[in-house]
Amino acid sequence: MAASLVRFVRGGLGRSFNIARTSCLLQQQTRLQSSTTESRPTVRPKDAVTHNQLAAFGEYVAEMMPKYIQQVQVTCYNELEVMIHPDGVIPVLTFLRDHTNAQFRNMIDLTAVDIPTRQNRFEIVYNLLSLRYNSRIRIKTYTDELTPVDSAVPVHMAANWYEREVWDMFGVFFANHPDLRRILTDYGFEGHPFRKDFPLSGYVEVRYDDELKRVVAEPVELSQEFRKFDLNTPWEVFPAYREPKEAAPKLEAGDKAPEKK
Repeated sequence: MAASLVRFVRGGLGRSFNIARTSCLLQQQTRLQSSTTESRPTVRPKDAVTHNQLAAFGEYVAEMMPKYIQQVQVTCYNELEVMIHPDGVIPVLTFLRDHTNAQFRNMIDLTAVDIPTRQNRFEIVYNLLSLRYNSRIRIKTYTDELTPVDSAVPVHMAANWYEREVWDMFGVFFANHPDLRRILTDYGFEGHPFRKDFPLSGYVEVRYDDELKRVVAEPVELSQEFRKFDLNTPWEVFPAYREPKEAAPKLEAGDKAPEKK
């Protein structure tokens, strides 16, 4: 009885060991195949049906509100974009939220893009989601440093913090916002960090003063000590500015190598 039990246990352990070994070999083979296969970027396939449906819906929205909508386009990744006049933020967002065929009731994101070469340098972008139809739409409008844009908070409460972030980072003023103040930087911060003309180092730096026993803000001082680059160190490499090394003379048979000083 004991011998049969021992044989049974040994057989079970042997089978489990063989299974584990086989799985390890399969994993190694899969890794080798994946490493040898050619890697290509993932490209979203074109869907003509979805493209036509989005284009038709964009034309429908443009026909319903021709006063505010200036352009409708479908990008290469089947994303519907609607460019509107700044005065149409509230009407267009309300229409897309309440219309039966739209129901874009979720504001996923609100951001801005700074393009200083344009007359209206800021492009305000609203990304909306319709859970009813599992569809997305992007609304774009424009403004400059001084012209305010109507706040979208009366339509989407989620726009509250998004608009505060855009005001803090870009300096776009939103009219009728319930609490338009900075949200990421300090209250006394000067400037808007995401503008293209804002320096990467900023204008002021913050440090703790031991004499005043508080945090003080001072103008940025960029100082760099003189550095002497050693050509022999491997990490100071400037091949474009180095002088070419003299080639060592070739030694013929019977010649002795020159002694090092």
